[in-house]
Amino acid sequence: MIDIRHTDEVRDALHRGAPVVALESTIISHGMPYPQNVETARAVERVVRDAGAVPATIAVLHGVPTVGLDDDALELLGNDRTVLKASVRDLPYVIAAGRHGATTVSATMRLAALAGVRVFATGGTGGVHRGAESTFDVSADLTELARTDVAVVSAGVKSILDIGRTLEVLETLGVPVIVLGARTFPAFYSRDSGFPAPLTLDTPADVAAMLRAKRALGLACGTLVANPIPQDAEIPRAEIDPIIARALTEMDTAGIVGKETTPFLLKRIVEITGGRSLAANVALVKHNARVAAEIAVALAAEGA
Repeated sequence: MIDIRHTDEVRDALHRGAPVVALESTIISHGMPYPQNVETARAVERVVRDAGAVPATIAVLHGVPTVGLDDDALELLGNDRTVLKASVRDLPYVIAAGRHGATTVSATMRLAALAGVRVFATGGTGGVHRGAESTFDVSADLTELARTDVAVVSAGVKSILDIGRTLEVLETLGVPVIVLGARTFPAFYSRDSGFPAPLTLDTPADVAAMLRAKRALGLACGTLVANPIPQDAEIPRAEIDPIIARALTEMDTAGIVGKETTPFLLKRIVEITGGRSLAANVALVKHNARVAAEIAVALAAEGA
């Protein structure tokens, strides 16, 4: 078993069975500009604490998987350009090479599960990229959801993806997809992707009850809890879709592929929207953190 470093706060919470919420670190190193990235990371941790849970931001530091980060670690992730973007397949390399790695959704899920953390808040999950029928570009987030028992609270999948195909793959993999309080699946910046919700629950307590039932059935997969962006922070589909299309065209022209696609697209969308998409991103991450904390609190209350 791999050694995992915990902060005292996280270790004590896990030992007591107190609610803990995992948070990813790629959003710090590769998802937002400095200093908004570090400010957002601290703000999200405060949201989790205010909702009654313990935040556990996850990264690999000097080759050591670390669950719970101090201020110095957050600053390192926000400023150090040598920090690698680490998906689950990159974890063995980052650990063996003694490198710093900012964990994506899939890597955060894996390390959270190893640490005993069952609920994870992020911005948006990865999925099937547009044009995947020729590029085969499908995020490892989907396969990790199929095999790792962690509930992921996100604002749906990123708007830059092929949402319909992503939902089809999640169905094939047997991953429960729950939309919280809405009948349509959200699309990150937008509350409505145009696709119906596979399943709907009304409250975080309802989600906790579903997670207990899933575990009782022996289902070892994760769960995607799609939490629509707050209405006052939304960028409607009719407005954001042409912007995404423009950014995708520019990405293709520049020949950008692989793990660099999402950082490029998010950065370009921020530029085109004059920062409005960044404000939306911050709002939805905080909203997801609050909901994840409420789910974790409900699970802990039942000793699940």
